[in-house]
Amino acid sequence: MIDLGAVYQVAVDVADASGNPTNPDDATLTITLPDGTVVSPAVPAPTTVGQVRVDYVTVQAGRHVWRLVTSTPTTAYADVFDVEDAVAHGIVSLAEGRAQLNLGPHETVDDDELRGYIAGATSAVEKELGRVVVRRTFTDRFELAGATTQVLLTRVPGLTLTSVAAADGSTTWNTTDLQLNTETGLVTVISGAPLTGTVNVVYEAGLVVIPWNFRLAGKIILQHLWEVQRGRMGGVSLGGSDEPFMTGRGYAVPRRAQELLGTQLPGVA
Repeated sequence: MIDLGAVYQVAVDVADASGNPTNPDDATLTITLPDGTVVSPAVPAPTTVGQVRVDYVTVQAGRHVWRLVTSTPTTAYADVFDVEDAVAHGIVSLAEGRAQLNLGPHETVDDDELRGYIAGATSAVEKELGRVVVRRTFTDRFELAGATTQVLLTRVPGLTLTSVAAADGSTTWNTTDLQLNTETGLVTVISGAPLTGTVNVVYEAGLVVIPWNFRLAGKIILQHLWEVQRGRMGGVSLGGSDEPFMTGRGYAVPRRAQELLGTQLPGVA
């Protein structure tokens, strides 16, 4: 995983028509950033024949698309990379994840991969619950046909309103004039002008304290996905204690985790 502010290396090996490594006469790199802007970092001369390497310091979170074009020989390469937010959003820490997988504190070679699995387990828990667990910031845009005093946020539980403003910046609403129902996500104007036009609401949602059963479910899902990825689970069990597959559900969330989360199990009244 690539964290915001970390270096991503564009690595391309260039060869001539005979397949021999060679330095191109010229190379141009373009990177399309998540906001749609394009940057063109300088491409240094290779220190090893044929190995074009460009270190790019990331400045935005999200999907990046890059393309490297060379001349003499004429080649083109393209790929993507994703940059994570500056704030980690895992339901458990990396240390807790290692412990669940019986990895020692110094067994860090798989940390980047493990962080991705923790993120996946976090998403699985939140999908099962139908609510945000890990506290983070969201932005909802409302296209309002007329004036209104209420809007409903898309994610709950809501914690705090950060800002409420017209998309074009022409109008702002003081968050102290608005009331947020944390459980339902309903925002109500209690003082001042009603909301109108295209409005962006920036807010935090999630839990201040994540219950132990949610965290344990996240660790169980993490272990389940990690073992499946490494082929340790063997054939798919249809009746064993792990029961990775359930009719009406997928393979990602074992029954044990569902019970910890308190979600309705198929065929259970």
